[in-house]
Amino acid sequence: MPLNLPINLPAINLLKKEHIFVMDSLRASEQDIRPLRVVVLNLMPLKITTETDLVRLLSNSSLQVELIFMKIKGHKPKNTPIEHLMEFYKDFDEIKNECYDGMIITGAPVELLDFKDVTYWDELTDIFRWASRNVTSTLYICWAAQAGLFHFYNIPKYNLPAKLFGIFKHRVNDPFVPIFRGFDDEFYVPHSRHTEIRKADIQQVPALTILSESKKAGVYMVMARGGREFFITGHSEYSPNTLHDEYVRDTKKRLPINIPENYYRDDNPANPPVVRWRSHANLLFTNWLNYYVYQETPYRTEDIRKLGDLSQ
Repeated sequence: MPLNLPINLPAINLLKKEHIFVMDSLRASEQDIRPLRVVVLNLMPLKITTETDLVRLLSNSSLQVELIFMKIKGHKPKNTPIEHLMEFYKDFDEIKNECYDGMIITGAPVELLDFKDVTYWDELTDIFRWASRNVTSTLYICWAAQAGLFHFYNIPKYNLPAKLFGIFKHRVNDPFVPIFRGFDDEFYVPHSRHTEIRKADIQQVPALTILSESKKAGVYMVMARGGREFFITGHSEYSPNTLHDEYVRDTKKRLPINIPENYYRDDNPANPPVVRWRSHANLLFTNWLNYYVYQETPYRTEDIRKLGDLSQ
């Protein structure tokens, strides 16, 4: 089954050109199927790009998924037209009384700030608490993973001496966890961040399990409550040119930036990137939808609240 997307969402036409099967909400309403409802809190500055990246991966499943996009009410993004946000995005107030099968919370360009100095921190933590009770399984990505671990478990983040930037090799700690179904023993993930979480801190919290890590990039995936939450420090959803665009942008601004590691062919920015992470990214999102959303969520979405929350 394809994704069920809002009519006129830009990602629909972009992905149809890649022969990816998506359909709008009008056509989906004609099918007698209860779709999985997944809400995406998009904190990234280039929202249309992030929408397209996530839709590309979530569409690679036999499940019908209805996507609902959410924004922070108290923050006005500079890089997305207000008309786009008004047409396709909802505020927390509009959805907080509902339950969802899955949720994705993206990264945000605020990682060098202390968490509590982020202007929308209070609203964000309200959403975190709501998700722990009203969503079957939530993916926290990059900065959101750090923020979620700090909010729920008091795990600190640390500044890195230089930006971790490139494609890095990771290992699977437990190949029998369903999120890794079909994974190789080693796989690659894009990273682009100035901060890190540390293994020693996470190991002090019995409720957390480190599922995957990297010699160079450190902790990659942490699981809580048997898969009700996944905290993922990398950007598996990135398209082939995302790191290139970041490198060109920062170079033009004369910001301190190194060539992304293990990215360009022969490590030469004049050459195209070598995509090493696409198969892992597709498996990650497909496995999450199948094993932690579809197979765990109640048929009646309101029964999700009976699964318990992180306050228990």
